[in-house]
Amino acid sequence: MLRFFILFSFIIHSCVAAPKPPAATAADPAKKWLTLSGQQPAVVARGGFSGVFPESSAPANDMAISTSSPGLTMLCNLQMTKDGVGICLSDIRLDNATTIPTVFPKDQKTYKVNGQDLKGWFVLDYFSDTIFSNVSLVQNIYSRPSIFDGQMAISAVEDVMGTKPPKFWLSVQYDAFYMEHKLSAAEYLKSMRFRGINVISSPEIGFLKSIGKDAGRAKTKLIFEFKDPEAIEPTTIKKYSELQKNLAAIKAFASGVIVPKDYIWPLDSAKYLKPATTFVIDAHKAGLEVYASGFANDLRTSFNYSYDPSAEYLQFVDNGEFSVDGVITDFPPTASQAITCLSHQKGNLPKAAHALVITHNGASGDYPGCTDLAYQKAVDDGADIIDCSVQMSKDGIAFCRDSADLTASTTAMTTFMSRAISVPEIQPNNGIFSFDLTWAEIQSLKPQIGSPFLASTGFPRNPAQKNAGKFMTLADFLEFSKAKAVTGNAAYLASKKGLGIVDAVKSALTNSTLDKQSTQKVLIQSDDSSVLASFEAVPPYTRVLTIEKEIGDAPQPSVEEIKKHADAVNLMRSSIVSISESSFATGKNRVVEEMHKGNISVYVSLLRNEYIAIALDYFSDPTIELATFIAGSGVDGVITEYPATATRYLRSPCSDLDKEQPYAILPAEAGALLSAAAKEAQPPASAPSPPLDPKDVIDPPLPPVAKMASSNSSGEAPPNAPPRSGTVANAANLGLSILAVLALGLLSAA
Repeated sequence: MLRFFILFSFIIHSCVAAPKPPAATAADPAKKWLTLSGQQPAVVARGGFSGVFPESSAPANDMAISTSSPGLTMLCNLQMTKDGVGICLSDIRLDNATTIPTVFPKDQKTYKVNGQDLKGWFVLDYFSDTIFSNVSLVQNIYSRPSIFDGQMAISAVEDVMGTKPPKFWLSVQYDAFYMEHKLSAAEYLKSMRFRGINVISSPEIGFLKSIGKDAGRAKTKLIFEFKDPEAIEPTTIKKYSELQKNLAAIKAFASGVIVPKDYIWPLDSAKYLKPATTFVIDAHKAGLEVYASGFANDLRTSFNYSYDPSAEYLQFVDNGEFSVDGVITDFPPTASQAITCLSHQKGNLPKAAHALVITHNGASGDYPGCTDLAYQKAVDDGADIIDCSVQMSKDGIAFCRDSADLTASTTAMTTFMSRAISVPEIQPNNGIFSFDLTWAEIQSLKPQIGSPFLASTGFPRNPAQKNAGKFMTLADFLEFSKAKAVTGNAAYLASKKGLGIVDAVKSALTNSTLDKQSTQKVLIQSDDSSVLASFEAVPPYTRVLTIEKEIGDAPQPSVEEIKKHADAVNLMRSSIVSISESSFATGKNRVVEEMHKGNISVYVSLLRNEYIAIALDYFSDPTIELATFIAGSGVDGVITEYPATATRYLRSPCSDLDKEQPYAILPAEAGALLSAAAKEAQPPASAPSPPLDPKDVIDPPLPPVAKMASSNSSGEAPPNAPPRSGTVANAANLGLSILAVLALGLLSAA
């Protein structure tokens, strides 16, 4: 076991340790914080890095220290064994966080705790030697990695203090219960003489008062913890909501308070933020610090945060009105980067890194994609490039929509269900296709926000705006792009429906004069080389080839073939960093490096904020995923549905790893997290992805535009239709997107 911990510590420190402050460097301008002291809010790691490893395990503690900003506070929840030894575990029961039910299956008991009957395996029923020798930890939140279960020992308080965190915080949750069973947390602390303990917190007033003098002599800060407003505080037998009304009385025995997040920013029944309470301001007036608890990257919170955990921290520390004095979190690196790196980004700050932020249907994580609201939000969020995937209506109007099938992105199913047909060249399922509806019919529909994880995991996107916004024609999109200075079905439409989508795009670009200027750049993206060839004669256009198959290598012949048709490629995330079926990053491929040798730019897609879409190595944090692709792999741009998250990262000085600074947002090291698990627990290695073959790049020429035939309205392919190769599984579905650069100064970066 000891060898495992030493090896793990070496891996973590060598791969993800935060940079150390240089001996001499120019100090950054001091940030102004609205905390009680005016100092930066504290990051308090609940049980170390408990969002990844079992709480207070040795790896959780080591990783919290090595990945967090300087000044981290390590929090240990104190529990007492039968012989009075203190261990670090969040609950008085062992069964949810350890292997004890399988080790001692008949030991379950029931105790009355704070007036309620609780059933389980209780810490106080076991001697410390029995626990340390027989019981190991498991992850107690099922959405988190279980690969480390049963491998790590429970930590005594002294074990956690032995990791030498910058600050150590002891949380005493159940002193009254332990006192009933002749165990005393106060006596335990006196035996330690409070040495090395910077903070002690408790939800029990009597306990805090009982240790007040000793804590004062030791200069240990005391913090009172508020529980649920309707819960009863054991000493006063009052509800916590009543105690909240007299914060001055709390100041008599504590220097600060802990409150659940919603004491400060409550949510309504639809999970949107209500106006902030005055709790923080009132507490500061009473001279009390405020620590907010309950932060975790993998817990669903307010829709206002767009599934970005950094946005939630910033709401508490950088809202312009007040700041909490600290946050208690299961993911200390995310809190560290939000406070140290992402706060105080007021105004249009220049980007510290040079990758482009490219949208996927605008800010489609916040509004229905390809609508005026999605595009405006993307501009407001600082996107460099907005995109329009071009579709055609029955009467030849080119407009922006992600797919020719309107069933998922509009309310077409409620209006035109009878118009659903099968078009095998495009997709295996029936659909209601844009080329079978007139533009007037399409405009009668409402857009519908895409929630890709709703059916499988129940993750909706911004339900209050699920049908907001207006459809945009391609002409409107191009005019919008010009004013802000800021994929389709070509072969099927050309040969079966008589709609020349490539010609329509060319015409719209010409009418907008974007083909006759040099201040704004237009990117033409398609998964079909013949589509890109149609735009070869227009020098201002940058052509982007989408490679929708997962590749593990890009041999020189394939790169040379791409160069004939495109200036850049759009790659899947898994083509750059390999991901196992269990969602661990297993290796970094050389595809970006090989493309760059051929002078081909690389964009990566598709980035989303929902933690279920993010590899475990990225700590359920979209910002660390961005750092992995931008700083770690050197991509030239990211294609995202949440441009605000990408822009915030790129504008942070912490994204520049060449700059000497106390803290940086580091890329994940593929394979490091998985290697920390015991070999027998690791999943079998996956077969490597195949290399890109030159034939995957080449497509036959586009067919000529056919005359509309009324007899061919079913969407079926004519006999002997030539097959199409290409980079997609169903190559008849050819992607054609227009991407307009929004920032004039970014042409050299593009």
